[in-house]
Amino acid sequence: MPMCPELIIAFLAVIRIGGIVLPLFSGYGADAVSTRLRDSEAVALLVADGFWRRGQPVRMKPVADEAVAASPSLRHVIVVSRLGIDVPMQSRDHRWADVMGPRAVECPTEQTDAEDPLMLIYTSGTTGRPKGAVHTHCGFPIKTAQDMAHCFDVHEGETMYWVSDMGWMMGPWEVFGMMLLGGTFVLYDGALDYPGPDRLWSIVEKHRVNILGVSPTLVRSLMRHGDEPARAHDLSSLRILGSTGEPWNPEPWRFLFEVAGGGRLPIINYSGGTEVSGGLVGGNVLTPLKPAAFAGPPPGIAADVVDEHGQSIRNQVGELVVRAPWIGMTRGFWKDPGRYEETYWSRFPDVWVHGDWAAIDEDGLWYILGRSDDTIKIAGKRVGPAEVESVLVEHPRVLEAAAIGVPDELKGQALVCFCVLRPEPNQPDPTFDNYLKAMVAEKLGKPLRPERIHFVTDLPKTRNAKVMRRVIRAAYLGQPPGDLSSLENPLAVEEIARASRDRS
Repeated sequence: MPMCPELIIAFLAVIRIGGIVLPLFSGYGADAVSTRLRDSEAVALLVADGFWRRGQPVRMKPVADEAVAASPSLRHVIVVSRLGIDVPMQSRDHRWADVMGPRAVECPTEQTDAEDPLMLIYTSGTTGRPKGAVHTHCGFPIKTAQDMAHCFDVHEGETMYWVSDMGWMMGPWEVFGMMLLGGTFVLYDGALDYPGPDRLWSIVEKHRVNILGVSPTLVRSLMRHGDEPARAHDLSSLRILGSTGEPWNPEPWRFLFEVAGGGRLPIINYSGGTEVSGGLVGGNVLTPLKPAAFAGPPPGIAADVVDEHGQSIRNQVGELVVRAPWIGMTRGFWKDPGRYEETYWSRFPDVWVHGDWAAIDEDGLWYILGRSDDTIKIAGKRVGPAEVESVLVEHPRVLEAAAIGVPDELKGQALVCFCVLRPEPNQPDPTFDNYLKAMVAEKLGKPLRPERIHFVTDLPKTRNAKVMRRVIRAAYLGQPPGDLSSLENPLAVEEIARASRDRS
């Protein structure tokens, strides 16, 4: 479903009657939908006839029909008229208008146990089928409301717009948290630079948004349009800026702080995941913050940073772990307990290993430095991709960057970078890549000088603007890319693959 009112009505209705709700990304193809329908053994699917994307209609019902044909458990399809177009209807199909019409029957609220399953949210993996994280009636909603209150200082009557799709964890997070706290949330379906580059800022002004949540990649994509689109709108309603999805680079952080926030609003960083129901680390409005830092774990989270032996460390990079259960933690992966134990519990006894590199500085502030499986190791020296990317985007010509490690006979891995340049009338000097390589070497050390830098027009991203480094690496090396169901821009993958062919 696109981000429309019927989506939220249906989401809450499934929960009210005691069903298990499974939010699906609106941009999924038929294979991605059917994989999740089969794994969950879903019995009903809600779909729109289509939605608008950059002014063009995107049909959804044909995708649903193909997915349902490969999903033997599916018995009902409910079709919402979003585009108002004719779509083929089959015997299992029902129109939303009929289901909600005069013959509709009000159902009593099902009395559920706190530990009864509420929701499955599927996360994409590098290999294998997607993982269905199981959340319960008490865990997920309470964790979301708690984090909104403690990290983002949400009050009754306030309005939040968190840029996300309901298929990602932050969509249900926003719905549950704001409703439990008596707030209002904004739904928007479409690109945030269409029909103009000020679309996001016009939403903030029109709906008097108080808390705005974005990803660093979204901010970088809006920066290419300059300061004027934001400065042209009244953003005085904003009180809190939120960020999640990936580590910050300094320049987009400053842009959000100075241009959108007027140099007066805190940027509350927030990082956790689908399996967490919210944050393992976050900021708040009470304790000091540094750019790109986290104040620490929210109340109820026993997080720590450890070395390869599971020992606590400070002022150095280690694995982010949690040493005790918390409300909202997933109860496992749907029908796959072995995979759940292997993913989170196999490194250290009774310790949850999240999969992020993290650090705690001398002031007690926390930093997330990227996924530990993204780490690049060059001649025995570890570097996180975000560290390299931050150096590259310091150059005014570089809008976005992604760094990966590729096999190297001599050093184990070599550093390869991809850069998106700002549109300018003059092309950069043909030796610009060598200049950027020298920049990285000067900042990070000669052993970490990139082997190659490729210039591309876009980086592969999810629809909520998270750069998919594992997809970049797979495309560059000609390897199976894993689950691509959340990919927003497939042409970017083809461009990465062409860069690899040109290299060879």
